[in-house]
Formats: sequence, structure tokens, C-alpha cells
Amino acid sequence: MQQRIGKLVADMDVPVHCRIEFSTREEGQLRTKGQGDKDYFLSSGDKIRYFFEKDVFDEKGNFLVPPEKSINKIGHALHAYDPVFRSVTHSPKVQALAKSLGLQMPVIVQSMYIFKQPHFGGEVDPHQDSTFLHTEPLGRLLGLWIALENATLENGCLWFIPGSHTGGVSRRLVRTSDGSKPDVSFLGSEPVRDASLFVPTPARRGDLVLIHGEVVHKSEKNLSDRSRHAYTFHLMESLGTVWSPENWLQPSAELPFPPLYT
Repeated sequence: MQQRIGKLVADMDVPVHCRIEFSTREEGQLRTKGQGDKDYFLSSGDKIRYFFEKDVFDEKGNFLVPPEKSINKIGHALHAYDPVFRSVTHSPKVQALAKSLGLQMPVIVQSMYIFKQPHFGGEVDPHQDSTFLHTEPLGRLLGLWIALENATLENGCLWFIPGSHTGGVSRRLVRTSDGSKPDVSFLGSEPVRDASLFVPTPARRGDLVLIHGEVVHKSEKNLSDRSRHAYTFHLMESLGTVWSPENWLQPSAELPFPPLYT
């Protein structure tokens, strides 16, 4: 996966108007340079697209640091269009794991390669994945997070609040419309949480972390000299589940959510 992503990054050609600085902060997600930026994100569910760290471009959109050091993540359909990531996502190990958890008709809704660059890989604020990928009923979303490098306290490992998956979802990111143009907005707000509630979860290269859709988690900024690469994707139990039509990510005619089991 690391070798393949190196090739994708070496070959990437992102137009200036699509060079988006990715943020998990509410104000960052809702403020972009223009409609082209929003469209680039909102239409990325069935594509392989590139998102960048904060402050890596000048005012004209030119790189201030080497492109391979500026990228935050690649998403959101690596599982569908790249043969390496498709084989990992549908691997016998993943299928056996999903069956052991009782998933009957799981589908893959999105995938991401996360870089967490050394020295300035951005923090990910406390959040619940179901804020962005909402289902009815809740409890049908599962994230699989594979450490491709050691994840430590120094380079930004995941932190969780144990038991927080039982408290419902505090906010949602939903699609809206500004005239004829798609947009997004938040419903509700993320409560302020006591930092002492979070428990760090260091992981070794090759470890898998399962993330319940409603568990509260975060990661800190990477201030070390080592990156923290990870591949992550989300499964939804499709049997008896409604994918919210208000979610920012929607299945398309070109790419319905593919079933995990093959």
C-alpha cells in the first residue's frame, strides 16, 4: 500500500482551483475558497482525490513545500478504483473479520489514505464518524483503520473516550443547497469534552483498529520527525439500514456502494 501510494502521489496532477486544505474543524470545513473547492470535495465519494495540509500553498495555490510532504489524505474511493487497495479492502482477512462480527450484508462506503506528515500533520478534533456518515438506525457503521507505520504518542496516534459510543450523535454534517449549488452545513454542535476522558491507542505497523461509528475519537498534531501513514475504510451493514440522503457522500450510478463479500 505504501509503495502504491508513493506512485499515486508522484503522478498526481491537481489543478490549482482544486487544491483544498483539509480540516476537521467546523469552521475549516465550511469555509472554502470557492464553489469549485466544495464541488471537488462533495463529488469525491466515487473518485480518487487529493486533499492537503493547512498552509502549504501560497496565495496563488503554488506549493510552499514539496507536494509529497504537503498532502493530508487521498480519498474517497481507493477501494473501488485502485487494484492494490481494492484487494486489501476485500481481502479474506477483512471478510472473515466482518463475518465474525455478525455483518450479513456489509457494503464499503468510503476509503482514505491518511499521511499525518512529520512536523505539521494536522490534528483531528474530537468527533464521531456517524456525524459525517449517518445511518438509520445508528450502530450500523464500522471503521477499519490499518496502521501502515507505527502510531505513537509523538506522531499522532488515535485517542478514544471509552463507552462514548452509547450516547448517540451530537451533530451531523448534512448536504444543503445554495441555490443550484450543493453545499454542506452542521446540525447540532460538538460538546466540549474533558481531555482526561481520552485514552491513547498506540498501534504498531500492521495493527488494525476497529472504530464504532459513534465512538468519540481524535488525534493530535504530528510534531515528530516521523510520519504516521494509515489506510482506513468504512463498512455499513446494509441489511435493514437506511443511508441518510442528507449525508455529504452519496452512492452514484457509476459507483453504488460495493458489497464487501465477493
